[in-house]
Amino acid sequence: MAESMQGLKRTCRCAEVTKEQIGDTVTLMGWVQKARNKGGIIFVDLRDRSGIMQLIFENGEIDEDGFEKAGRLRSEFVMAVTGRVAARSGAVNENLATGELEIRCESLRILSESETPPFAVEENSKTRDEVRLRNRFLDLRRPDIQRNMMIRSRVARLTREFMAEEGFLEIETPMLIKSTPEGARDYVVPSRVHPGQFYALPQSPQIFKQLLMCSGYDRYIQIVKCFRDEDLRADRQPEFTQIDMELSFVDVDDVIDVNERLLAYLFKEILGVEVQLPIQRMTWQECMDRFGSDKPDLRFGMELTDVSEAVKDCGFGVFTGALAAGGTVRGINAKGQGAMPRKKIDKLTEFVRDYGAKGLAYAAVQEDGTCKSSFARFMKPEEMEALIAAMGGEPGDLLLFAADKNKVVWDSLGALRLELARQMDLLDKKEYRFLWVTEFPLLEWSEEEQRYTAMHHPFTMPMEEDWEKIDTDPGAVRAKAYDIVLNGTELGGGSVRIHQNDIQSKMFEVLGFTPEQAHEQFGFLLNAFKYGVPPHAGLAYGLDRLIMLMVGADTIRDVIAFPKVKDASDLMSEAPSAIDGKQLKELCLRVELPEN
Repeated sequence: MAESMQGLKRTCRCAEVTKEQIGDTVTLMGWVQKARNKGGIIFVDLRDRSGIMQLIFENGEIDEDGFEKAGRLRSEFVMAVTGRVAARSGAVNENLATGELEIRCESLRILSESETPPFAVEENSKTRDEVRLRNRFLDLRRPDIQRNMMIRSRVARLTREFMAEEGFLEIETPMLIKSTPEGARDYVVPSRVHPGQFYALPQSPQIFKQLLMCSGYDRYIQIVKCFRDEDLRADRQPEFTQIDMELSFVDVDDVIDVNERLLAYLFKEILGVEVQLPIQRMTWQECMDRFGSDKPDLRFGMELTDVSEAVKDCGFGVFTGALAAGGTVRGINAKGQGAMPRKKIDKLTEFVRDYGAKGLAYAAVQEDGTCKSSFARFMKPEEMEALIAAMGGEPGDLLLFAADKNKVVWDSLGALRLELARQMDLLDKKEYRFLWVTEFPLLEWSEEEQRYTAMHHPFTMPMEEDWEKIDTDPGAVRAKAYDIVLNGTELGGGSVRIHQNDIQSKMFEVLGFTPEQAHEQFGFLLNAFKYGVPPHAGLAYGLDRLIMLMVGADTIRDVIAFPKVKDASDLMSEAPSAIDGKQLKELCLRVELPEN
């Protein structure tokens, strides 16, 4: 039967007890990790968010009623205990911060009993994700998940403190906003007061933080929830948290400077890791050419090599055909993998098909210098030698090639590079390689819409020296945009914003907006731009991704208290769910489900 804690007050958490308190009386409260009854003595591991403390219940030190209650303790019972701190009488547990101590218990109250949980509350649980997330309230008790949550809380606090010292003001922006068609799909909220009209949940506070710059607030910061109705991945959720900022009277270097110092501060304070400043920078074009990705992982080499020149006159039609169609031929050198079995190479070929590649050509350089290849019969010996030399091939190396349009080659070899790194165990979670990616294209061509779309958003400033190409070669215009990348994951991105009316109007024109459409979607921002706009720029981090990388988690679900699963549902609360007819009627809505 559960007891009250009336008159009882916790003096400290489990792992806060120190050797200096030996002989003192303390009161601890928490959950039973495990209990072991040895007859005249009962051992209990008590757990709270700080850690575990061993409790000793011995007949004679605690009254008969208390000893009887201790014998009923089971995993996940909630209890309060008062006792004397002592040096551990048995073997020291070096795996626990409190491994040299124990509590000799004098009184016990069972505050709440527990049924047998569906899985053990322990670190690195092997329980299926579905079971864990359906019982997330239990999963959140696990020490490794609790450490993640505490680090997340500390990162948020330190960020606020650092940015306040840098002159940033924390200002909240609205959660119910106007829907805009650019970018990912919005989550929409029907309005009861305005029948047939809808709010959108913000994908980011972008427009509002620019308005704050127009309003003279100079430096803004917000740790804010954002929402995107898009497919989920390991590092993506339908609702996520950003560290969002905007600065006035700045250019690229100013934004990068304050953020480099923020990152260095966080990694030093949280992990004891020294981030070398300045952080390396690389243009988007260089990233794509060298790594096939605009978020390259720099923890290993295996860079792409353009061998188009070496094979332009060869007899292999796959290579020459791709070049004739305006594409390229590129390869990667998997050092020491020349003995890879054919079956494994075939699996890699299937892997790159998911990225648009029609296939994968390979050449395995044997230890005796000969070459085993899928295309050697189409090449003259001297052509093959020149190709291997262009790739820096040595005995024991496996050379892998893709030939197609640039995008297909970049995407397929960029993904293959990471897959090989995983297979070859080249990814060290304790190594942190930061990179600024700069000079993104301003626009990208959408085959689906047959028009240019903004690579970031319509308010990104073009590089001044490229603006003259906006009518003749829009795809060649670079943006004053920058992403911060860590270990192959985009942590955040930002840009200098357009603050001149003529450039903004032209940008909308290039994106296919009529002046009326631009005003309908962004009128309140454009109106604000009539009354004196400071040059401004900003950046936003994905807080969830940042914490995921800091703690070495494989998914952001392990750093979010109540995450969604792949279909954007919450297994624990069973959201989303249907609403009743009365609510639908109030909102002037009727639901018509698609036919299967």
